[in-house]
Amino acid sequence: MKYKQIKPKKIYEEIADALVESIRTGELLPGEKLDSVQALSENFQVSRSAVREALSALKAIGLIEMKQGEGTYVKQFDPDQLTFSLSPAFLMKQHDVVQLLEVRSIIETGVVKKAALLRTDDDLHHLRDALEQMKLAEAHEEIGEEADLTFHLALAKASQNDLLKALMNQVSALLVETMRETRKVVLFSRKASIRQLYNEHEQIYQAVVAKQPEEAERAMLTHLKNVERLLSDVLQKTVGQSDTE
Repeated sequence: MKYKQIKPKKIYEEIADALVESIRTGELLPGEKLDSVQALSENFQVSRSAVREALSALKAIGLIEMKQGEGTYVKQFDPDQLTFSLSPAFLMKQHDVVQLLEVRSIIETGVVKKAALLRTDDDLHHLRDALEQMKLAEAHEEIGEEADLTFHLALAKASQNDLLKALMNQVSALLVETMRETRKVVLFSRKASIRQLYNEHEQIYQAVVAKQPEEAERAMLTHLKNVERLLSDVLQKTVGQSDTE
């Protein structure tokens, strides 16, 4: 009998799993402040970049929050909801990933139209901050990855719809990995592609600023189609292999 090959977890996933278990068992309580990235890296004996990846993943699924200038805190949670796996999207079959991208497109086009109509000045401030961070993506890969995700989650918040925001947080657990793989494709090809992604986010932002929902939707669709194109090679090589195992 031929068994499917077991894929080893990445270091950041091991860290994330350990922190999730601490939250689930009550070792880390809601409202409690986590140790610094430096302290966590020393505790787990891993790099700081791996710790930051793990924290980004936990932030994306709504388990922690990062307060500017204060630190990272555990959020309120339902222990019954912490039974999912933090395995990345690319451990799914190609068909599943295609469906994930379809779900993302449906949610985000609706989100951006609502955001264009209802955004506040504070929302624009958070979107602008994320764009400024994305400018540093060519020199700092991790900053670009986190800023990309932050921008999309800020759009969800700007929609002023708690259910849309919750949906985005749910899907983000998988999107965070697809975004990360997209960044890898970009960074190992041409720097011009990174600038293209930045420009696409800038166009989305400008449409939201101008309160033009239809233009915001068109800009988002253009961006998502480009992301799917950049992901296609990775999906064929990474996910396609698991389909044949």
